[in-house]
Amino acid sequence: MSITTMTGELSRVLSKRDVFVLALGAMIGWGWIVQTGYFIDQSGVTGAISAFILGGFMVTVVSLIYGELASAMPFVGGEHVYSMRALGPAGSFACTWAIIFGYISVVAFEAVALPSALAYIVPGFNVFELWTVAGQPVYGTWVATGVIGSVVITYLNYRGVRPAAQFQAILALVITLAGLTLLLGALFNGTSPSSPPLAGAGIGGVFTVAIMTPFMFVGFDVIPQAAGEADVSPKLLGGLIGLSVACAAAFYIAVIWAAGQVATGATLVESSLPAATAMEIAFDSVTIGRIMALAGLAGILTSWNGFVLGASRAIYAMADSNMLPERLATIHDDHDTPSTAIVLVGGLAALAPLFGEQMLVWVVNAGGLGMVTAWLLVVVSFLVLRYRNPDFDRPFKLPAGYAVGALGLLLTVFFVGLYLPGSPSALAWPYEWAMVGGWCLLGVVLLAVAGGLPTRTEAKAHLSAQQLED
Repeated sequence: MSITTMTGELSRVLSKRDVFVLALGAMIGWGWIVQTGYFIDQSGVTGAISAFILGGFMVTVVSLIYGELASAMPFVGGEHVYSMRALGPAGSFACTWAIIFGYISVVAFEAVALPSALAYIVPGFNVFELWTVAGQPVYGTWVATGVIGSVVITYLNYRGVRPAAQFQAILALVITLAGLTLLLGALFNGTSPSSPPLAGAGIGGVFTVAIMTPFMFVGFDVIPQAAGEADVSPKLLGGLIGLSVACAAAFYIAVIWAAGQVATGATLVESSLPAATAMEIAFDSVTIGRIMALAGLAGILTSWNGFVLGASRAIYAMADSNMLPERLATIHDDHDTPSTAIVLVGGLAALAPLFGEQMLVWVVNAGGLGMVTAWLLVVVSFLVLRYRNPDFDRPFKLPAGYAVGALGLLLTVFFVGLYLPGSPSALAWPYEWAMVGGWCLLGVVLLAVAGGLPTRTEAKAHLSAQQLED
């Protein structure tokens, strides 16, 4: 088989602000609204903050590795390009298909989280019970809301990356203002509830929260996916990845501290939206609590928007190199977007609400394995390229690169192990492992339809052509 040429070209229209808010908005999604109480209840305020410092460090190491690779190869597809150059077609397929699984799991999560949030805000929202999944009812209002949300976000991305980035900037501002308001409420009205610093959980509680933090931070890798559309210098592109992670870490730590100043973990964990409950207590106002819930809606939309962008670009990159059917590499004549790939991602998201609220747990756990597997292969690619191509132009070059790479390798191997049988946090059988197996099977089928893997020679020629076109 031979590699096709690009069906079209993506335009470099994203400014440095656009790139930054796409990543930050993707990271600061819905999780902080619903999980803050759990974090504090498990390990106390001090323990939860310690966990996020530890988790932020872990993700920062991986993000800096991404930064060097993105600056050296600022092309659409991110992981696909790095792993192709370092590991060849087979390694690249495994890496990119894994990250797409992670991204689509987040998109599916948001399609279910949207009606979940509205159920908190709107009394009597759950009506027209359709069926049950794993003992949980599925309501017609949930399905309709999730499908409508999928259509809107898909259309926004279909119309162009620039409008999607502007939408992201507005919502990221809303989320930031909500977090600052909670922080101010805690500073002036906080009661500093008396509780053990680690809530009696010790170091075990800290690690319980720490293993969740990579999935609170996933989203920084949207920047490499959109690198082919960024009108930003390669060196700055690498720096923006690390900056976005640092800002997300500061936001999470501030929210945890503020929530812990106005209520105990036991109080917050009883609420379906702990951050909104903390805001309500801080200002003694149900209305302000509802406003925080609306900020949570903004978080759903920013994360949703960012991962539709990331997943569609990764799919486009694979199709452009003939690892997926060629039609998925179509670029819209007027909007300069990978339109077919965007529609595919939106269609998959629209299916998630059919499985009800239980889908939230399944997609987060199963998709998380895809994310960390891809991170592991990116770190391996980094080390291979450092060894094989030491003189490769790296505008954003890490000092002590081998040491950073070795640390990243240890961290990612550890996190992959957390999902495997025998681990206390292993994926559940049958639902979560069935999702992983089904995704692997889908990848094999689509690869066969595309004609199988390209040879190393064809892959190398394609990468060279892509670099010349940029």
